[in-house]
Parts: sequence; structure tokens; C-alpha cells
Amino acid sequence: MLDDERYMREALDQAALAGTAGEVPVGAVIVREGQVIARGYNRPITTHDPTAHAEIVALREAAAVCGNYRLPDCEMYVTLEPCVMCVGAMMHARIKRIVFGASDPKTGACGSVADLMADPALNHHATVTPHVLADESVDLLQSFFKERRAQAKARKQQLPANAVDSAEMA
Repeated sequence: MLDDERYMREALDQAALAGTAGEVPVGAVIVREGQVIARGYNRPITTHDPTAHAEIVALREAAAVCGNYRLPDCEMYVTLEPCVMCVGAMMHARIKRIVFGASDPKTGACGSVADLMADPALNHHATVTPHVLADESVDLLQSFFKERRAQAKARKQQLPANAVDSAEMA
């Protein structure tokens, strides 16, 4: 568990980079043989790429490092439970283990909404370890969204009254 926490802290560092960039603070690292070989953080907004989730960014980097799209001796550490797209990519890459922090009750595909890695109809199954440093992951996400709501409220308060009425009518 100590190694899981160490690698999850690295994923949390990546998540903080995403938050600084104005992205939802999700970070990921990929570990092979006790070494971090790839890192990623959310970038769909800044790159205009709906697939630029932290996990996908890290998978692309790991595949380049390994010279292969198959990563059967690798573990994925991610601060938020992966979505269907990311779990699907991890299946194709043959990731052996997924470790995540916060559960995602809206799009989580490792047990919250769906459990793709437990689906016997699918051809690859990784071990899933949930809730490693979950509180830290949740705190980072909640702080980010609290700040976003405060910024939105401040912008709305700065608008002239007729601008607010026009925006609400649109």
C-alpha cells in the first residue's frame, strides 16, 4: 500500500497541473517494474481534444516509451475512477492493474456506473484497486469546482443588469 500511495501522490501532482491549466484536476501515472514511465493530466479543454483525459495522455506516453501499444506489465494510477473510454483504452493496452483515488458516480467504469473490468464478455481484465488517497483526490476536485463556481458567480455579478436578463433569455 505504501507504493500505491507514493504513485498516487505523483498522480495528484499531475492533477494539480491540470487544475492550474484550468482543466478538471485529474492526473495519472503509469508504473512499470517500480518506475514511473509516463505521466498525464487532463487536457481536453486546452487541446480541443475530447480524448485528452489524463489516462489517455499517459497511455500514449507509455506506449511511446515502451515502443509498443501493449502494456501488459504496467499499472495505471489515476486520481479519479476512469470513464468507459479510458477503461476501454486500458483494456486494449492490456494494463495489468488500475489504481484510482476518487470514485466517479456519474461516469466511473470501474464499479460506480459500470464495471468493465469485471465483465466476463470482455477479453481483458485488470485488477482494480479503488480509493487510494481518495480523500485527497476528492478534496482537489471539490476545491477546483468550488473555485469555478465562485468565479462564475463573480462574473455574473459584474455584468450589467440588462446583460444578465439577455443571457437568461438566450
